[in-house]
Amino acid sequence: MMKMNQPYFILNLSPWPIISSINIFNMMISNLMMMNYKMNMILILNLMLMILISSLWWRDIIRESTFQGNHNFFIMNLIKFSMIMFIISELFLFISFFWNFLHNSLAPSIELGLNWPPKNIIFFNPMMIPLLNTIILLTSSFTITLTHFYLLNNKFKNSKKYIMLTIILSIYFLLLQMFEYNQAMFTFSDSIFGSSFYIATGFHGLHVIIGTIFLIINLMRMIKMQLSFIHHISFELAAWYWHFVDVIWLFLYITIYWWNN
Repeated sequence: MMKMNQPYFILNLSPWPIISSINIFNMMISNLMMMNYKMNMILILNLMLMILISSLWWRDIIRESTFQGNHNFFIMNLIKFSMIMFIISELFLFISFFWNFLHNSLAPSIELGLNWPPKNIIFFNPMMIPLLNTIILLTSSFTITLTHFYLLNNKFKNSKKYIMLTIILSIYFLLLQMFEYNQAMFTFSDSIFGSSFYIATGFHGLHVIIGTIFLIINLMRMIKMQLSFIHHISFELAAWYWHFVDVIWLFLYITIYWWNN
């Protein structure tokens, strides 16, 4: 039996990390079953459980920080450090994608006809949708910086306006990327070029979706007056993540779109 003088974080251990870990393992198994035995319902069930677990976990964190006052400056610094470690891990994920793409583009194998892009692959014009998407993300980076500026200056009306604009720009980016995929003249199975392109841009699109959800939750918290000019770590982490997504897109545009033109 635990003593009452033990630290708070020992007395209130969260069940969500172990539950989400088990669910992620189940998702991996169900994904393999879907590919080999066409059992889609198990994967859908695990995805629904992941959304439910994430929602409950996020609810508990908001409750601890906003209503219980457990997130002091020491805890906030730990959370910031954890976010930095997470962004670094995501950075190395994309470095592997860039490494793969540049390795194959600088020294295309004989199976590709020593050509990059491979013959008969019609690629996108980098001066059209890709450039527009780059402008959209750079603009969203500017608007989220303005959101932070007005939040620090206690101007919540302007903060809500600019975070809504950032969310609109992110949704616009995703719609344009869906249109680009729909108009593509090659598929994921078209040699290493197709798989490299879709896995890099697709994972970036997934990160944009996650960042958009992050921003929407912060907008809801702003509307409920749960953020202040001295305590808005949730928005700070969302802004860091969004700037990371913007920088990764710049490298994607240069290496994948402009490099192949």
